[in-house]
Amino acid sequence: MFTATLLTDPATPALERATVEALRNAWGGGDARWLDPGVAAEFPLDAVPGNLWDVWEGLQALGIDLAVQPAAGRRKRLLLADMDSTMIRQECIDELAAVAGVGPQVAAITARAMEGKLDFEAALRQRVGLLAGLAETAIAEVLDRRISFMPGGRTLVATMKARGGHAVLVSGGFTAFAGPVAAALGFDENRANVLHICDGKLTGTVADPILGRAAKVQALEEVAARLGIGEDQVVAVGDGANDLGMLARAGAGVALHAKPAVAAECALRVNHGDLTALLFLQGYARAEFVE
Repeated sequence: MFTATLLTDPATPALERATVEALRNAWGGGDARWLDPGVAAEFPLDAVPGNLWDVWEGLQALGIDLAVQPAAGRRKRLLLADMDSTMIRQECIDELAAVAGVGPQVAAITARAMEGKLDFEAALRQRVGLLAGLAETAIAEVLDRRISFMPGGRTLVATMKARGGHAVLVSGGFTAFAGPVAAALGFDENRANVLHICDGKLTGTVADPILGRAAKVQALEEVAARLGIGEDQVVAVGDGANDLGMLARAGAGVALHAKPAVAAECALRVNHGDLTALLFLQGYARAEFVE
């Protein structure tokens, strides 16, 4: 058995009953269940429809995301989440670069790296090198003035933890940001890269080994083993090429507002919903959310 989930941005509900019923009837699905009126609904299916991606494409134009996944085991016990452009709206290194006066140069490298067009480790070293000499105080400035959370993040973490889940923030960014972000959102632990600082200034280097694509997979393996759960009980979320390894290994790998090349490799794609989409995909109704 499978479950089809339709969802949209909770800030601008656009899911109409007629749309849900029309798709359910076309696919011969079971009774629809509304997870949040106007925002998310689901219905059971016997098989994955052959025209899934054609329908998905049509719904995208209406601001609606669609996912079909096995019905069994949807509720996960481990959340593994990327930070930049996933749990927060920004790329921290780009914001540091803006303060340093090299914003456009660094942002261009970041974009290519996240699309998988550059080696992540080499691109990170190059970008960090451009920050050499920046005052350490810029980190606090960026955190206070330039970083905002992706909607639904606290609710996602709190709801999964309330049901016995564990939450790990795993970032190709920096501990100076991942620590405060993880604490603010309620994560149990976090992993990220370490910026070198000397005499109150960034040195332009980063500690080895660099946490990239392979390290995110390693985090999935290590934490799942420590918790005594299978990888099928993991939900991972990210947006960049360095997330693809963990997205592929997790029982549910969600590409959230991802680069096109990244989304193309993922069966679960959220382009319109916020982070509560990960709860709807697990079958949680709005009434079950822990705010």
